[in-house]
Amino acid sequence: MAQHTLTFPITDPQEILQLRAGDEVTVQGHIIGIRDRTQIRIFDEGVPPPMDLGGAFLLHTAPNVRKLGPGRYEKICIGTTTSARMVRFTEPLGAQYGVRAICGKGGFPDEAIEPMQRLGMVYFAIVGGAAALETTQIEEIEEVAWEELMPECLWKFRVKDFGPLIVGIDAHGGSVYREVQAAARVKLEELYARL
Repeated sequence: MAQHTLTFPITDPQEILQLRAGDEVTVQGHIIGIRDRTQIRIFDEGVPPPMDLGGAFLLHTAPNVRKLGPGRYEKICIGTTTSARMVRFTEPLGAQYGVRAICGKGGFPDEAIEPMQRLGMVYFAIVGGAAALETTQIEEIEEVAWEELMPECLWKFRVKDFGPLIVGIDAHGGSVYREVQAAARVKLEELYARL
């Protein structure tokens, strides 16, 4: 397992290609908060996102915030939500908008592996229930778009030392989720054989 520090948005795709499933990553720069309703607006309703997603790191979240004024918010608790239900948006996010990384809770199913490999994308795993720690690693909410979708807006967060994250799916077809499932099947067969 290698350790990496990446700054988003990514400008050199080689930075993503150096990552392998199981590697540890710490993130600097900016990440974009996104969730179901936002992606439905973009892809099902055909409304282009008002933020540049090129080279972006997307975090599956609907944060708890306090409004300070027009377009200004203070973070209260910014955690992640389950990613699997949003897997259908993976390919268009990479193909149409150049997204390079997606992060959430619970992983992505195998159907995400091929498009992520083809498009040079990765999925970062984050520990569920670590919202308090994640919130401290977000320095500021710099921009919010589509506030009428609150809390499922598009959020631009400036982060410092965000993570550590684990590369759950890499851009080479590697998946820690697939590996764990395969190992579990072998173990289960061994247990059945002893019964």
